[in-house]
Amino acid sequence: MAKQLGRRKFLIYGSAALGTSLLLKGCGGSDSSEVGTTESPDGDSSTVAASSGDTIKVGILHSLSGTMEISEKTVVDAEKLAIKEINEAGGVLGKQIEAVVEDGASDWDVFKEKAEKLIDQDNVVTIFGCWTSASRKAVLDVFESKEHMLWYPVQYEGQECSQNVFYTGAAPNQQIEPAVEWLMENKGETFFLVGSNYVFPKTANTIIKEQVKALGGEVVGEEYLELGDQEVTPIIAKIKQDLPDGGVIFNTLNGDSNAAFFKQMKGEGMGPDKYPVMSVSVAEEEVRQIGKEFLLGHYAAWNYFQTVETPENEKWVKAFKEEYGEDRVTNDPMEAAYIMVYLWKQAVEKAGTPDDLEKVREAAIGQTFDAPEGKVTMQPNHHISKTVRIGEINDEGLFDIVWSTDAPVDPVPWNQFVPSTKGYTCDWTATDKEDPGKFKKEE
Repeated sequence: MAKQLGRRKFLIYGSAALGTSLLLKGCGGSDSSEVGTTESPDGDSSTVAASSGDTIKVGILHSLSGTMEISEKTVVDAEKLAIKEINEAGGVLGKQIEAVVEDGASDWDVFKEKAEKLIDQDNVVTIFGCWTSASRKAVLDVFESKEHMLWYPVQYEGQECSQNVFYTGAAPNQQIEPAVEWLMENKGETFFLVGSNYVFPKTANTIIKEQVKALGGEVVGEEYLELGDQEVTPIIAKIKQDLPDGGVIFNTLNGDSNAAFFKQMKGEGMGPDKYPVMSVSVAEEEVRQIGKEFLLGHYAAWNYFQTVETPENEKWVKAFKEEYGEDRVTNDPMEAAYIMVYLWKQAVEKAGTPDDLEKVREAAIGQTFDAPEGKVTMQPNHHISKTVRIGEINDEGLFDIVWSTDAPVDPVPWNQFVPSTKGYTCDWTATDKEDPGKFKKEE
């Protein structure tokens, strides 16, 4: 059972003027803005209360430095924009949201330390954070041991279903699996897998290998780089050796290793006509920073692209560019981060309190939102239904959508291609189950 945050964490917050001055400090940028201590009414020196006075404190925890900075800084921008919009519209339950931003620095131990600080010292009521599964796994014990709440915005490998986490990125059946099926139907049945050396790529590739085998294809090679490693020459040589006549490359590299990989692919004359690359961690922002000329004609699988044609997306892209500059782009993790702030807001308003985390968790299930990607719904497994899309990188550095599902796809956290999890499901409303986070589906 989730516990309610302690009484001391909600002591009256000194002065309203001070609270207002701290709201979203530095909203236009991504620098860390830590909040110090203040005098409580009883004279003790204690951290500012989570939802005291006119404010509700939330944490933002992403990499603002290191190898993952290329991807995560923009997610912070999206979260700050959502918070700014909500505050300007009256806040949550009549209170303004105050964001405490911390830098995980692309270091999983730092992520854990910062999560503990945000909960224990800053007394936030929830944290919006992480990108890599390594960072999420590093903080998971913190949220579970403290019965706290994390909102996680990035597609991931599945094989997890925590009561303390809400996942607004794709599960494998909402990204990886449709991408494999599309590739086999349109680009070939011989695959080479390249990824970063940590949990997401390795688990994703386990799923891909099982799926390719089930569909009658073949995986001829599998290579990994350490996060941040730029030495891609051995991998390129291995691809050419194992796929001399070309073939599909499924890419689960993360961070700035992608820049070296795509630049050397182009330098070796390995274009998308012969070596089409399908990425699941390269979006508009990465294309912008790497250079569109190196990625032209390659593919990515996501639930959202900037080119999605919905009124909500048109409005969001306009708002984002007005806030951060016309040269900026939006992408899937940013969109998932933006909408998770709104889903949390709606859950808090339904619960009638930001402080009772058990009530907020219960209220979050069933929440819907007209997102830029299309309508999303929070399911009982703490993942959201999402439309699946595949895009081809064009000469503007954006994605031409070449395929999409007709409707949102329900999430499946426990993978049905992997033998050890086939037949398992997750439902946090299934109170009759010994472990609602993982149990056998009824036949």
